Amino acid sequence: MEKADPRAAIIIFQCLFKTIVNLKLHLSHATEVSVNNTENKLCLYANLMVNFSVTYEGGVNKNETVIFVLPENVTTEGSTCDNTTSTLKLSFGDGHSWAVEFTKQNKTYQVDTIVFSYNLNDSSVFPNSTSKETKSVTVNSIITNVSVDTYYSCKSKDVLTVESVIQTLYDVALQAFVINGSKSDTDTVCSADMTSTTVAPTTAVTSTAAPTSTPTLPSPTTGKYSIAPDVNSTACLMATFGLQISYKQGDKEETINLVPNMTQVGGACRANSSDLMLTSDTITIMFTFINDGKKFHLHALNVTVMPATGAPVVAASTNMSIWAATVGSSYMCNKEQTLNVTDTLTLYTFELRVQPFKVNKGEFATAHECSLDDTSILIPIIVGAALAGLILIVVIAYVIGRRKTYVGYQTL
Repeated sequence: MEKADPRAAIIIFQCLFKTIVNLKLHLSHATEVSVNNTENKLCLYANLMVNFSVTYEGGVNKNETVIFVLPENVTTEGSTCDNTTSTLKLSFGDGHSWAVEFTKQNKTYQVDTIVFSYNLNDSSVFPNSTSKETKSVTVNSIITNVSVDTYYSCKSKDVLTVESVIQTLYDVALQAFVINGSKSDTDTVCSADMTSTTVAPTTAVTSTAAPTSTPTLPSPTTGKYSIAPDVNSTACLMATFGLQISYKQGDKEETINLVPNMTQVGGACRANSSDLMLTSDTITIMFTFINDGKKFHLHALNVTVMPATGAPVVAASTNMSIWAATVGSSYMCNKEQTLNVTDTLTLYTFELRVQPFKVNKGEFATAHECSLDDTSILIPIIVGAALAGLILIVVIAYVIGRRKTYVGYQTL
Protein backbone atom coordinates (compact mmCIF):
# COMPACT_ATOMS: atom_id res chain seq x y z
CA MET A 1 0.00 0.00 0.00
CA GLU A 2 1.43 3.35 -1.07
CA LYS A 3 2.06 6.00 1.55
CA ALA A 4 -0.03 9.18 1.21
CA ASP A 5 1.88 12.23 0.10
CA PRO A 6 1.43 14.98 2.78
CA ARG A 7 1.97 17.66 0.12
CA ALA A 8 -1.24 16.57 -1.64
CA ALA A 9 -3.20 17.08 1.58
CA ILE A 10 -1.72 20.56 1.96
CA ILE A 11 -2.67 21.46 -1.62
CA ILE A 12 -6.24 20.19 -1.08
CA PHE A 13 -6.51 22.19 2.15
CA GLN A 14 -5.29 25.35 0.39
CA CYS A 15 -7.84 24.91 -2.40
CA LEU A 16 -10.65 24.41 0.13
CA PHE A 17 -9.54 27.48 2.07
CA LYS A 18 -9.45 29.59 -1.10
CA THR A 19 -12.93 28.39 -2.06
CA ILE A 20 -14.32 29.35 1.35
CA VAL A 21 -12.72 32.80 1.14
CA ASN A 22 -14.15 33.37 -2.35
CA LEU A 23 -17.61 32.32 -1.18
CA LYS A 24 -17.42 34.78 1.71
CA LEU A 25 -16.41 37.56 -0.68
CA HIS A 26 -19.10 36.92 -3.28
CA LEU A 27 -22.14 36.18 -1.10
CA SER A 28 -23.84 38.90 0.92
CA HIS A 29 -26.30 38.10 3.71
CA ALA A 30 -28.90 40.24 5.43
CA THR A 31 -28.27 41.58 8.92
CA GLU A 32 -31.28 41.12 11.19
CA VAL A 33 -31.41 42.57 14.72
CA SER A 34 -33.97 43.35 17.41
CA VAL A 35 -33.54 45.80 20.28
CA ASN A 36 -35.64 45.68 23.45
CA ASN A 37 -36.40 48.55 25.80
CA THR A 38 -36.06 48.64 29.60
CA GLU A 39 -39.33 46.67 29.88
CA ASN A 40 -37.82 43.97 27.68
CA LYS A 41 -40.24 44.77 24.85
CA LEU A 42 -39.24 45.17 21.21
CA CYS A 43 -38.59 48.84 20.38
CA LEU A 44 -36.28 48.68 17.31
CA TYR A 45 -36.13 46.21 14.44
CA ALA A 46 -33.86 46.03 11.38
CA ASN A 47 -33.35 43.57 8.55
CA LEU A 48 -31.15 45.04 5.83
CA MET A 49 -28.05 44.77 3.67
CA VAL A 50 -25.25 47.36 3.53
CA ASN A 51 -22.17 47.44 1.31
CA PHE A 52 -19.24 49.69 2.23
CA SER A 53 -16.58 51.04 -0.10
CA VAL A 54 -13.72 52.89 1.60
CA THR A 55 -10.70 54.57 0.01
CA TYR A 56 -7.72 55.07 2.33
CA GLU A 57 -3.99 55.80 2.20
CA GLY A 58 -2.01 52.61 1.68
CA GLY A 59 1.42 54.19 1.19
CA VAL A 60 3.16 57.35 0.02
CA ASN A 61 0.91 58.95 -2.63
CA LYS A 62 -0.91 55.64 -2.95
CA ASN A 63 -4.59 55.03 -2.25
CA GLU A 64 -6.27 51.69 -1.72
CA THR A 65 -9.98 50.89 -2.00
CA VAL A 66 -11.71 48.07 -0.17
CA ILE A 67 -15.29 46.86 -0.39
CA PHE A 68 -17.00 44.85 2.34
CA VAL A 69 -20.46 44.17 3.70
CA LEU A 70 -22.21 44.62 7.01
CA PRO A 71 -21.87 41.12 8.47
CA GLU A 72 -24.63 38.93 9.87
CA ASN A 73 -23.04 38.82 13.30
CA VAL A 74 -23.21 42.24 14.97
CA THR A 75 -23.83 43.56 18.46
CA THR A 76 -26.43 46.17 19.40
CA GLU A 77 -24.70 47.54 22.50
CA GLY A 78 -25.18 51.31 22.58
CA SER A 79 -28.64 51.19 20.97
CA THR A 80 -31.31 53.22 22.78
CA CYS A 81 -35.07 53.68 22.64
CA ASP A 82 -37.04 56.72 23.82
CA ASN A 83 -40.40 58.30 23.11
CA THR A 84 -39.13 60.75 20.46
CA THR A 85 -35.56 59.64 19.71
CA SER A 86 -33.96 56.25 19.13
CA THR A 87 -30.54 54.99 18.10
CA LEU A 88 -29.73 51.71 16.41
CA LYS A 89 -26.00 51.00 16.77
CA LEU A 90 -24.49 47.93 15.13
CA SER A 91 -20.90 47.10 16.06
CA PHE A 92 -18.80 44.56 14.18
CA GLY A 93 -15.25 43.43 13.55
CA ASP A 94 -12.34 45.18 15.21
CA GLY A 95 -13.73 48.57 16.20
CA HIS A 96 -16.23 49.23 13.36
CA SER A 97 -19.81 50.46 13.88
CA TRP A 98 -22.84 51.63 11.92
CA ALA A 99 -25.42 53.77 13.75
CA VAL A 100 -28.85 55.10 12.68
CA GLU A 101 -30.46 58.03 14.49
CA PHE A 102 -34.30 58.16 14.49
CA THR A 103 -36.64 60.98 15.53
CA LYS A 104 -40.45 60.99 15.83
CA GLN A 105 -42.87 63.84 15.27
CA ASN A 106 -46.60 63.33 15.77
CA LYS A 107 -47.64 60.35 13.61
CA THR A 108 -44.44 59.89 11.57
CA TYR A 109 -40.79 59.13 12.18
CA GLN A 110 -37.62 59.45 10.11
CA VAL A 111 -33.90 58.70 9.99
CA ASP A 112 -31.95 61.88 10.70
CA THR A 113 -28.38 60.69 10.25
CA ILE A 114 -26.32 57.58 9.65
CA VAL A 115 -22.87 57.46 11.27
CA PHE A 116 -20.31 54.94 10.02
CA SER A 117 -17.11 54.49 12.03
CA TYR A 118 -14.22 52.39 10.75
CA ASN A 119 -10.93 51.42 12.35
CA LEU A 120 -8.01 51.83 9.95
CA ASN A 121 -5.83 49.86 12.37
CA ASP A 122 -7.76 46.71 11.43
CA SER A 123 -5.30 45.19 8.95
CA SER A 124 -7.72 42.40 8.02
CA VAL A 125 -9.98 45.01 6.39
CA PHE A 126 -7.50 47.81 5.60
CA PRO A 127 -4.19 46.18 4.69
CA ASN A 128 -1.12 48.45 4.48
CA SER A 129 -3.00 51.42 5.94
CA THR A 130 -0.66 54.25 6.92
CA SER A 131 -3.20 55.53 9.46
CA LYS A 132 -4.08 53.73 12.67
CA GLU A 133 -6.96 55.97 13.71
CA THR A 134 -10.70 55.34 13.80
CA LYS A 135 -12.57 57.62 11.40
CA SER A 136 -16.26 58.48 11.28
CA VAL A 137 -18.46 59.85 8.51
CA THR A 138 -21.98 61.23 8.98
CA VAL A 139 -24.53 61.36 6.20
CA ASN A 140 -28.12 62.55 6.07
CA SER A 141 -30.63 59.91 5.08
CA ILE A 142 -33.59 60.10 2.69
CA ILE A 143 -35.73 57.87 4.94
CA THR A 144 -38.53 60.25 5.96
CA ASN A 145 -42.28 60.34 6.63
CA VAL A 146 -42.59 56.76 7.85
CA SER A 147 -45.96 56.27 9.51
CA VAL A 148 -45.83 55.25 13.15
CA ASP A 149 -46.68 51.57 13.68
CA THR A 150 -45.37 50.70 10.19
CA TYR A 151 -41.94 49.59 9.08
CA TYR A 152 -39.90 51.25 6.32
CA SER A 153 -39.39 48.93 3.33
CA CYS A 154 -37.06 49.53 0.40
CA LYS A 155 -35.74 46.84 -1.95
CA SER A 156 -34.05 49.43 -4.20
CA LYS A 157 -30.53 50.68 -3.58
CA ASP A 158 -29.86 53.88 -1.67
CA VAL A 159 -26.29 55.12 -2.27
CA LEU A 160 -24.85 57.44 0.39
CA THR A 161 -21.54 59.12 -0.50
CA VAL A 162 -19.43 61.30 1.75
CA GLU A 163 -15.69 61.98 1.49
CA SER A 164 -13.95 58.68 0.62
CA VAL A 165 -16.76 56.41 1.84
CA ILE A 166 -19.66 55.03 -0.18
CA GLN A 167 -22.48 53.16 1.58
CA THR A 168 -25.06 51.22 -0.41
CA LEU A 169 -28.25 50.18 1.39
CA TYR A 170 -30.73 47.71 -0.13
CA ASP A 171 -33.39 45.18 0.91
CA VAL A 172 -34.06 47.42 3.90
CA ALA A 173 -36.74 46.80 6.53
CA LEU A 174 -36.54 49.22 9.50
CA GLN A 175 -38.95 49.98 12.29
CA ALA A 176 -38.41 52.36 15.18
CA PHE A 177 -40.83 53.32 17.98
CA VAL A 178 -42.44 49.87 17.92
CA ILE A 179 -45.87 49.89 19.61
CA ASN A 180 -46.73 47.26 22.22
CA GLY A 181 -43.52 45.34 21.54
CA SER A 182 -44.74 43.81 18.26
CA LYS A 183 -43.29 44.48 14.82
CA SER A 184 -45.88 45.84 12.41
CA ASP A 185 -47.06 43.86 9.40
CA THR A 186 -47.77 47.10 7.50
CA ASP A 187 -45.00 48.79 5.56
CA THR A 188 -44.25 52.28 4.29
CA VAL A 189 -42.70 51.63 0.88
CA CYS A 190 -39.91 53.87 -0.43
CA SER A 191 -40.60 55.94 -3.54
CA ALA A 192 -37.89 54.11 -5.52
CA ASP A 193 -39.74 50.80 -5.14
CA MET A 194 -43.06 52.33 -6.16
CA THR A 195 -41.43 53.75 -9.30
CA SER A 196 -39.56 50.61 -10.22
CA THR A 197 -42.67 48.41 -10.06
CA THR A 198 -44.07 50.21 -13.11
CA VAL A 199 -41.02 49.45 -15.23
CA ALA A 200 -40.72 46.11 -16.99
CA PRO A 201 -37.36 44.40 -16.43
CA THR A 202 -35.95 44.38 -19.94
CA THR A 203 -32.21 44.58 -19.32
CA ALA A 204 -31.33 41.06 -18.17
CA VAL A 205 -31.00 38.06 -20.45
CA THR A 206 -30.44 34.56 -19.13
CA SER A 207 -28.73 32.06 -21.39
CA THR A 208 -28.85 28.32 -20.86
CA ALA A 209 -26.28 27.68 -23.57
CA ALA A 210 -22.63 27.07 -22.82
CA PRO A 211 -20.86 30.26 -21.66
CA THR A 212 -19.24 32.26 -24.42
CA SER A 213 -16.85 35.18 -24.39
CA THR A 214 -19.17 37.34 -26.49
CA PRO A 215 -22.01 39.32 -24.86
CA THR A 216 -25.48 38.25 -26.04
CA LEU A 217 -27.20 41.62 -25.64
CA PRO A 218 -27.08 44.48 -28.14
CA SER A 219 -24.54 47.21 -27.47
CA PRO A 220 -25.59 49.32 -24.48
CA THR A 221 -26.68 52.95 -24.63
CA THR A 222 -23.86 55.45 -24.10
CA GLY A 223 -24.32 57.39 -20.88
CA LYS A 224 -22.85 60.74 -19.82
CA TYR A 225 -21.75 60.97 -16.19
CA SER A 226 -20.09 63.73 -14.16
CA ILE A 227 -19.16 64.59 -10.59
CA ALA A 228 -19.08 68.12 -9.16
CA PRO A 229 -17.87 69.21 -5.71
CA ASP A 230 -21.20 70.99 -5.12
CA VAL A 231 -24.25 72.25 -7.00
CA ASN A 232 -22.59 75.58 -7.80
CA SER A 233 -19.39 74.08 -9.23
CA THR A 234 -18.48 72.67 -12.62
CA ALA A 235 -17.53 69.05 -13.07
CA CYS A 236 -14.32 67.68 -11.56
CA LEU A 237 -14.77 64.25 -13.18
CA MET A 238 -16.41 63.44 -16.51
CA ALA A 239 -17.08 60.14 -18.24
CA THR A 240 -19.07 58.84 -21.19
CA PHE A 241 -19.44 55.17 -22.11
CA GLY A 242 -21.78 52.29 -22.65
CA LEU A 243 -21.40 49.48 -20.13
CA GLN A 244 -22.28 45.80 -20.32
CA ILE A 245 -21.61 43.18 -17.64
CA SER A 246 -21.38 39.44 -18.11
CA TYR A 247 -21.33 37.23 -15.01
CA LYS A 248 -21.63 33.56 -14.14
CA GLN A 249 -24.01 31.93 -11.70
CA GLY A 250 -23.19 28.26 -11.50
CA ASP A 251 -23.28 26.85 -15.02
CA LYS A 252 -25.23 29.79 -16.43
CA GLU A 253 -23.88 33.01 -17.86
CA GLU A 254 -25.99 36.16 -17.77
CA THR A 255 -25.47 39.51 -19.46
CA ILE A 256 -26.91 42.86 -18.43
CA ASN A 257 -26.63 46.44 -19.70
CA LEU A 258 -26.31 49.55 -17.54
CA VAL A 259 -29.23 51.82 -18.49
CA PRO A 260 -28.09 55.48 -18.17
CA ASN A 261 -31.51 57.05 -17.53
CA MET A 262 -32.13 54.59 -14.69
CA THR A 263 -28.71 55.13 -13.05
CA GLN A 264 -27.75 57.33 -10.11
CA VAL A 265 -24.34 59.00 -10.14
CA GLY A 266 -22.13 59.49 -7.09
CA GLY A 267 -18.47 59.74 -6.23
CA ALA A 268 -15.78 62.09 -5.05
CA CYS A 269 -12.84 64.10 -6.41
CA ARG A 270 -9.57 64.35 -4.47
CA ALA A 271 -6.07 65.55 -5.27
CA ASN A 272 -4.59 62.14 -6.08
CA SER A 273 -7.65 59.93 -6.43
CA SER A 274 -11.20 60.16 -7.74
CA ASP A 275 -14.20 57.83 -7.55
CA LEU A 276 -17.13 57.41 -9.92
CA MET A 277 -20.04 55.44 -8.44
CA LEU A 278 -22.92 54.31 -10.69
CA THR A 279 -25.99 52.67 -9.18
CA SER A 280 -29.08 51.17 -10.78
CA ASP A 281 -31.62 48.69 -9.42
CA THR A 282 -29.41 45.79 -10.50
CA ILE A 283 -25.86 47.18 -10.74
CA THR A 284 -23.54 49.09 -8.43
CA ILE A 285 -20.10 49.83 -9.82
CA MET A 286 -17.32 52.06 -8.56
CA PHE A 287 -14.34 53.17 -10.63
CA THR A 288 -11.34 54.44 -8.65
CA PHE A 289 -8.72 56.52 -10.48
CA ILE A 290 -5.36 57.60 -9.10
CA ASN A 291 -2.60 59.87 -10.38
CA ASP A 292 1.09 60.30 -9.60
CA GLY A 293 1.13 63.98 -10.55
CA LYS A 294 1.96 63.26 -14.19
CA LYS A 295 -0.30 60.45 -15.36
CA PHE A 296 -3.56 58.93 -14.19
CA HIS A 297 -5.01 55.45 -14.62
CA LEU A 298 -7.90 53.28 -13.49
CA HIS A 299 -6.69 51.66 -10.28
CA ALA A 300 -9.67 49.73 -8.90
CA LEU A 301 -13.07 48.38 -9.87
CA ASN A 302 -15.75 47.25 -7.43
CA VAL A 303 -18.87 45.68 -8.92
CA THR A 304 -22.06 44.37 -7.32
CA VAL A 305 -24.79 42.76 -9.43
CA MET A 306 -28.23 42.00 -7.97
CA PRO A 307 -29.67 39.11 -10.02
CA ALA A 308 -33.40 38.52 -10.23
CA THR A 309 -32.81 35.28 -8.32
CA GLY A 310 -29.94 34.07 -6.19
CA ALA A 311 -27.32 35.84 -4.11
CA PRO A 312 -25.66 39.14 -5.12
CA VAL A 313 -22.53 38.79 -7.22
CA VAL A 314 -19.62 40.86 -5.88
CA ALA A 315 -16.35 41.28 -7.77
CA ALA A 316 -13.37 43.53 -7.18
CA SER A 317 -9.98 44.26 -8.71
CA THR A 318 -7.74 46.69 -6.82
CA ASN A 319 -4.44 46.67 -8.68
CA MET A 320 -5.22 47.81 -12.21
CA SER A 321 -3.18 50.03 -14.54
CA ILE A 322 -5.43 50.70 -17.51
CA TRP A 323 -7.04 53.76 -19.14
CA ALA A 324 -3.81 55.71 -18.62
CA ALA A 325 -3.26 59.28 -19.84
CA THR A 326 -1.51 62.49 -18.84
CA VAL A 327 -3.17 64.42 -15.99
CA GLY A 328 -5.17 67.24 -17.55
CA SER A 329 -6.02 65.19 -20.64
CA SER A 330 -8.71 62.56 -21.23
CA TYR A 331 -8.57 58.89 -22.18
CA MET A 332 -10.68 57.68 -25.11
CA CYS A 333 -11.45 54.30 -26.65
CA ASN A 334 -14.39 54.10 -29.04
CA LYS A 335 -13.92 50.42 -29.84
CA GLU A 336 -15.26 47.71 -27.52
CA GLN A 337 -12.96 46.94 -24.59
CA THR A 338 -13.07 43.80 -22.45
CA LEU A 339 -12.10 43.96 -18.75
CA ASN A 340 -11.90 40.64 -16.93
CA VAL A 341 -12.50 41.72 -13.33
CA THR A 342 -12.61 38.14 -11.99
CA ASP A 343 -13.07 34.66 -13.41
CA THR A 344 -16.82 35.05 -12.98
CA LEU A 345 -17.42 38.67 -14.03
CA THR A 346 -16.41 40.61 -17.15
CA LEU A 347 -17.03 44.23 -18.15
CA TYR A 348 -17.45 45.47 -21.72
CA THR A 349 -17.13 49.20 -22.44
CA PHE A 350 -18.20 51.01 -25.61
CA GLU A 351 -17.43 54.55 -26.84
CA LEU A 352 -15.43 55.26 -23.70
CA ARG A 353 -14.06 58.66 -22.77
CA VAL A 354 -13.04 59.63 -19.25
CA GLN A 355 -11.25 62.47 -17.50
CA PRO A 356 -11.00 62.07 -13.71
CA PHE A 357 -8.69 65.03 -12.97
CA LYS A 358 -8.34 68.71 -13.90
CA VAL A 359 -11.54 69.11 -15.89
CA ASN A 360 -11.76 72.66 -17.26
CA LYS A 361 -15.10 74.40 -17.85
CA GLY A 362 -17.00 71.12 -17.96
CA GLU A 363 -15.36 69.97 -21.20
CA PHE A 364 -13.09 67.08 -22.10
CA ALA A 365 -9.46 67.96 -22.79
CA THR A 366 -7.38 66.51 -25.63
CA ALA A 367 -7.77 62.74 -25.68
CA HIS A 368 -5.17 60.00 -25.51
CA GLU A 369 -6.59 57.32 -27.81
CA CYS A 370 -6.32 53.63 -27.09
CA SER A 371 -4.36 51.41 -29.48
CA LEU A 372 -7.63 49.96 -30.79
CA ASP A 373 -8.67 53.42 -32.05
CA ASP A 374 -5.25 54.54 -33.27
CA THR A 375 -5.38 54.33 -37.06
CA SER A 376 -2.03 56.09 -37.53
CA ILE A 377 -0.28 52.73 -37.38
CA LEU A 378 -2.16 51.70 -40.53
CA ILE A 379 -0.40 54.32 -42.63
CA PRO A 380 3.11 52.77 -42.54
CA ILE A 381 1.53 49.32 -42.96
CA ILE A 382 -0.35 50.43 -46.09
CA VAL A 383 2.70 52.25 -47.50
CA GLY A 384 4.92 49.25 -46.79
CA ALA A 385 2.46 46.87 -48.41
CA ALA A 386 2.19 49.11 -51.47
CA LEU A 387 5.99 49.34 -51.84
CA ALA A 388 6.32 45.58 -51.42
CA GLY A 389 3.67 45.04 -54.09
CA LEU A 390 5.40 47.49 -56.42
CA ILE A 391 8.77 45.79 -55.95
CA LEU A 392 7.17 42.40 -56.60
CA ILE A 393 5.59 43.68 -59.83
CA VAL A 394 8.96 45.08 -61.01
CA VAL A 395 10.73 41.81 -60.23
CA ILE A 396 8.11 39.75 -62.06
CA ALA A 397 8.23 42.09 -65.07
CA TYR A 398 12.05 41.87 -65.11
CA VAL A 399 12.02 38.05 -64.97
CA ILE A 400 9.43 37.83 -67.78
CA GLY A 401 11.43 40.30 -69.91
CA ARG A 402 14.68 38.35 -69.44
CA ARG A 403 12.96 35.09 -70.30
CA LYS A 404 11.56 36.48 -73.58
CA THR A 405 14.96 37.87 -74.54
CA TYR A 406 16.65 34.54 -73.84
CA VAL A 407 14.11 32.61 -75.96
CA GLY A 408 14.54 35.08 -78.89
CA TYR A 409 18.34 34.57 -78.98
CA GLN A 410 17.96 30.78 -79.14
CA THR A 411 15.66 31.03 -82.18
CA LEU A 412 18.29 32.96 -84.16
